[in-house]
Amino acid sequence: MNILFLTTHFNTGGITSYVLTLGEALIRSGHKVWVASSGGDCVPRLEAAGIRHVTVNIRTKSEASPKLWFSYGPLKTLIEKEGINIIHAQTRVTQVLGFFLSRFGGVPMVTTCHGFFRPRWFRKTFPCWGEAVIAISKPVEQHLVKDFGVAQDQVHLIANGIDLERFEVVNEQMRREAREKWGMGKAPLIGIIARLSDVKGIDILIKAMPLVLKEIPTANLLIAGQGPEEIVLKKLTQDMSLTAHVHFKSITNQSQELLCAFDVFVMPSLMEGLGLSVIEAQACGIPVVASKIGGLVDLIEDGKTGFLVPVNDPTALADRIIVVLKNPQQAKAMARQARVQTEQNFSVQRMLKETLGVYEQYSRR
Repeated sequence: MNILFLTTHFNTGGITSYVLTLGEALIRSGHKVWVASSGGDCVPRLEAAGIRHVTVNIRTKSEASPKLWFSYGPLKTLIEKEGINIIHAQTRVTQVLGFFLSRFGGVPMVTTCHGFFRPRWFRKTFPCWGEAVIAISKPVEQHLVKDFGVAQDQVHLIANGIDLERFEVVNEQMRREAREKWGMGKAPLIGIIARLSDVKGIDILIKAMPLVLKEIPTANLLIAGQGPEEIVLKKLTQDMSLTAHVHFKSITNQSQELLCAFDVFVMPSLMEGLGLSVIEAQACGIPVVASKIGGLVDLIEDGKTGFLVPVNDPTALADRIIVVLKNPQQAKAMARQARVQTEQNFSVQRMLKETLGVYEQYSRR
């Protein structure tokens, strides 16, 4: 089968990880894969996997941008030349572009909904979901049906998967080596890997740190990521006199190595479609504390495979972080259970099989 992924850009992030993981698995299974985007720092990883990248200027947030129409011609030519069997769109902008490519190119389109959309009138009157919509979690599935009126039989619940061979359970030697590499010493380390956007709630984690430090004075927080809130978060850190304990690193494409350094992984999101970085942390045997919201509730059974806390509550967040750091045996037991859950429910093999099932149901050969 010949598959064309459409995504706005190919910089480090959740959608990029999804496309890379699924694309690599499709290639290993004998399929051919193209990715069309405006480019980004992860394009070399596509090429290394044997996935062909097509650069088109679709870096925009506007569904009516002229960039879509300038991209239409080259992509239609590619679809005809390479015999594309299915288009798989990843963002709202590429859903609109994919809709016209599908309609006038005679190739079916599947979309993946990675999170939650505001139910604006344009989305409702011009949905562009394609023949099928993949929802990455149960809350996202419910959002599509309830807020956008997508037919239940059109929505397919397929959670993200990861390559478990790349995320082995961390041992003490791996942790020591990672601490040395990132210059973090031996003190307890709280970590997050995420885009620095307001929806990730990283300011809440920073606000929780003084409470953590009262109980564990040597604790450090490592925030790995890039994004529009970076300046705001660094200023908050300075204003709270936390610069000695809160560290920022712009690296996000080395998640396996970063995770090895953490004693606890925290995801204090205000909204979350699923939480790919949480799955990766669980696969590495790192205890997780996360907000009780969105797809995160599908990943964590509170008190058994991690801790869930109320949204936007620094006190509750700090309390659970302290419990993890002060009770390492309990934390390890939860992390072991989380790893088992990841193996059972979030493998790339499962995601590949279920996604191919959707492709085969709708593709025209």
